Amino acid sequence: MSTLIDELREALSFQQVTINETIREQHSKDESYHQAVIPEVVVYPYHAQDVHNLMKVAQQFNRPVYPFGLGSSLEGLVIPRENGISVDFSEMNNIIEIKEKDFLVKVQPGVTRTQLNKELKKYGLFFPVDPGADATLGGMAATNASGTTSVRYGTMRDQVRNIEVVLADGSIINTGNNAAKSSSGYHLNGLFVGSEGTLGCFTELTLRVYGIPEHIVAGRAVFADGDAAVSAVVSILQAGIPIARVELVDEASMQKVNEFSETNYPIKPTLFLEFHGNEAGLKQDVAFTEEIVHDYGCHQIDFEHDTAARNKLWDARHNLAYAFIHSNPGKKMMVTDVCVPISELAHAISHARKTVDASGIEGGIAGHVGDGNYHAILMFDPTNQADIKAVTSINEAIVSHALAVGGTCTGEHGVGAGKRKYQQQEHGEALVIMQKIKQVLDPTNLLNPNKLVQVEESKQA
Repeated sequence: MSTLIDELREALSFQQVTINETIREQHSKDESYHQAVIPEVVVYPYHAQDVHNLMKVAQQFNRPVYPFGLGSSLEGLVIPRENGISVDFSEMNNIIEIKEKDFLVKVQPGVTRTQLNKELKKYGLFFPVDPGADATLGGMAATNASGTTSVRYGTMRDQVRNIEVVLADGSIINTGNNAAKSSSGYHLNGLFVGSEGTLGCFTELTLRVYGIPEHIVAGRAVFADGDAAVSAVVSILQAGIPIARVELVDEASMQKVNEFSETNYPIKPTLFLEFHGNEAGLKQDVAFTEEIVHDYGCHQIDFEHDTAARNKLWDARHNLAYAFIHSNPGKKMMVTDVCVPISELAHAISHARKTVDASGIEGGIAGHVGDGNYHAILMFDPTNQADIKAVTSINEAIVSHALAVGGTCTGEHGVGAGKRKYQQQEHGEALVIMQKIKQVLDPTNLLNPNKLVQVEESKQA
């Protein structure tokens, strides 16, 4: 009698299917604190037909399927909690077509953002979504990733024109087209982006790209307190300044930045800023921003114009999570991920800081404050029940506050396993519609089961 492994190797090829213990262990976890689960098998598709074939085998053996990019997710999205098949898209990493006149690019899901931008630079173009990690574009679309540049360019959902998707039954569909807009049919791009592998496996993406700005200026603005920094951001946005990035790093986090990145920045709440545009326009934007931040008690603002200095500044910001990990050997990291209306941001961040301080847990607050998204970085001992209870309580308090003021439990990391318990509170009766969509497209619950929304448990053979 044929086994699951035999049928997968028949449907694809021997070298595309592995039960190697080390490889399976690598696919048992992501960057989150969630418990690892080793998959039964890891499969490496080369094209959409391979994904079609493996879905047919998964149906035959009633085994769940877990799409896997680089494993950089932060809410257990790729963890195979019911064992099953981990589908690693790293071999599907071709840039298929660059349509520079249409400002579009077609890629396979395993292409990373750094890989894409390296190729786009030849055409004077770039892809703006920057979640910090060098994630795959398929994974970024699956979570509706955003990051530091979303205040100017939007999230992944704003960049996706079309996705080729393999559904649970093996059928292959396209969710959109190359047009800049359409009033035809339901908005399937919006449905599949952010679906976290629960509705289908992405095999191609058509994405919007942009011209590289003529000039880029980055800077740091130092404040006496976080409330003033956030209030300054609100005023910058209200003034209509087209800022490309605006990140808040609190006092505790600046200490970690200095230790890890060997910088000597003031240990005060700090805004990391970046402006894109032409030379004349940037001078006005920078001057106007200086006026605004000084109105809110900014006592130091410095700007960097050359590439090396800008890169150093943003490397320090992007490496913040690693700075906390480096200074806490043996501990795990939990990163919260709420997003609130801009008008509620200052109070929400203050609430988060007080909650962390009262817990005794070491942590910092940072975030993409231009769009109301902020994170608490919490370090805890996974063997200490008191620590586990404390970080869980902090996370719940931050999420509850965000939902109470009209926000969301996740701005960019996704729901996965960690935020699923908040879906009823956030969405109410709309959650029932989401569950029905899942059941229609995946009636046997094979695709990343019981992530994002809870439906009937899958029944394995």
